[in-house]
Amino acid sequence: MIVRPHLHWFRLLFVWRGSVLPYIAARLVLVLAVSVISVACRDWWLSAHGDSSLSIPPFTLMGVSLAIFLGFRNSVSYERYWEARKQWGALLIAARALTRQVASFAANDRVLQKYVVRTLAAFAYALKHQLRATDPQADLACRLNAPALERAGKARCVSSVILLGLAQRLAAEQKAGAFSEWQLQSMDRNLNLLTEAGGACERIANTPIPYTYRVLMNRTVMIYCLLLPVGLSSTIGWLTPLVATFVAYTFLALDVIGEQIEEPFGTEPNDLALAAMCHGIEVSICEMVEEMPLSQPPEAKNYVLS
Repeated sequence: MIVRPHLHWFRLLFVWRGSVLPYIAARLVLVLAVSVISVACRDWWLSAHGDSSLSIPPFTLMGVSLAIFLGFRNSVSYERYWEARKQWGALLIAARALTRQVASFAANDRVLQKYVVRTLAAFAYALKHQLRATDPQADLACRLNAPALERAGKARCVSSVILLGLAQRLAAEQKAGAFSEWQLQSMDRNLNLLTEAGGACERIANTPIPYTYRVLMNRTVMIYCLLLPVGLSSTIGWLTPLVATFVAYTFLALDVIGEQIEEPFGTEPNDLALAAMCHGIEVSICEMVEEMPLSQPPEAKNYVLS
C-alpha cells in the first residue's frame, strides 16, 4: 500500500515513486518511437498509399469503447480490493470482541488471556502468509506453544487449525467452570466471524478475474496505443509523439492499476498492507489485556507499506 503525504497538485505531476510509470515506461517509449516513425514516414505513405491512410474518427470510436471496458475492469478490480479490506476490518472487530469477552468473563485468568491474544495474533499472521503463499513458521513460533505449533505445521489450512485449537481451549475452560455455557456460545459467534472473514479472503485469493479477460484487455490496449500514432500523424503532424504518448499513458496506467488491485493480497505497491494490518490487530488486542505485542510496526520503504 502506498503511503505518502498529500502533495501540491504541481508536485504530483512529477511523482515517480508510488506511480505506475516504472511499470509502463518501456511501453511508453515504444509508443513514442512508433509516433516518431509514423510522422517521419507520413508524406511517403500518403503519396504512395493515400487511399489506405488512417484518420482520427475510427480511433475516437475505439477509444470510447476501450475506456468503457477499462472502467468496467477497474471497477471489478476495486470491488475485490475493497471487499478484501472489509474482511480484514471484520477480522479486527471479531478479534477485539473475543478478547474483550475473555478479559471480562475470565478477568482473573491471566494465562488464558495471554493464550487467547497470542493465538488470535497467530491466526492473523497465518492468514496473511496463507494468502501470500509464504512461510508462516517464524511468525507462529513465537506466538504458539509447542503442541499448537506442531499441529499447525502439519496442516494445509494453518489459520483454520489455529482457530480450532482456540475453540477447543475455550470449550475446555468452560467445562472447567471458567465461564458459563451461554458465555461460550457468545465467544463462539466471534470465532465464527473470524472463520467467515478468513474464508472470504480465501475466496477472493482463489478466484481471480478470468485470465482470458486480462489477455484481451492487454492486447486491445497495446494494439490501440501502437496504431493511434498512425492515425494522428496525418492530422496533427509532429504533435503526434506528445499526444499519442499521453493517451497511451492514460490507457496503459489504467490497465496496470487494474492488474495490481485485482489481487489485493499480493506484495505490489497498490496491494493491501497485510503486515501492517496484522501488527495493528496484535497491538489492539494485546493492549486490552496488558500484554506486549511481539511484532514491530513495519516501515514504509520508498513510500510502500507491505
